[in-house]
Amino acid sequence: MPSSIEKIVGQPRTVLGSTACRRLRRQGLVPCNVYGHKEGAVAITIESELVNALVYGGSKVIDLEVDGKLDTALVKSIQWNTFSTNVIHIDFVRVDANEKVHVQVPVVLRGTAPGVVAGGGLEQPHHTIEIECLAVEVPDEIQVRVGALQIGQYIHVSDLKDLPKGVTVISPPETVLAHIVDLKAIGAALDAEDAAAESGVAASGGGESNSDG
Repeated sequence: MPSSIEKIVGQPRTVLGSTACRRLRRQGLVPCNVYGHKEGAVAITIESELVNALVYGGSKVIDLEVDGKLDTALVKSIQWNTFSTNVIHIDFVRVDANEKVHVQVPVVLRGTAPGVVAGGGLEQPHHTIEIECLAVEVPDEIQVRVGALQIGQYIHVSDLKDLPKGVTVISPPETVLAHIVDLKAIGAALDAEDAAAESGVAASGGGESNSDG
């Protein structure tokens, strides 16, 4: 489902730089930037409680008010601290609610793959994909069903079905989203490599030769 639009009020910030940003965070504020739509970039702060509600609520598009000016803004990127526990910066891009945007959204695997039950390993090479849709219809995630995936099989972008209404995937169709690797075959290959390495050592005399003189 598309994220609901929420209104958030930000305050302009005039002192920039990493030292100033650290001071703001200690005051319970999150430094942010707003740019796009042929307007200049604006540095702002938003209260951390509002940022947490925004991020954990899953909203992608908000009504952002700064100095009495209201813009529809898309959450473009979120920067977390080292331990991924606190948001330390957000970039917003101004959008028209009726225009299409390109944005990265999470890919979430759903279901139990038969290949995993059979002893295979599920791998997810890409955790996000790029999509195009109306700014107000950005989905929280793209779900990928793996309930029919067998060992050695892949799910590519081109295999995606039942996308949310109005969503077009921009990522290359050959992009691999999930596949099942044969863990037994990988283990056998590693054992063969180890055996070959041991055989090579034995053939060379088992170690370095010592010479006098």
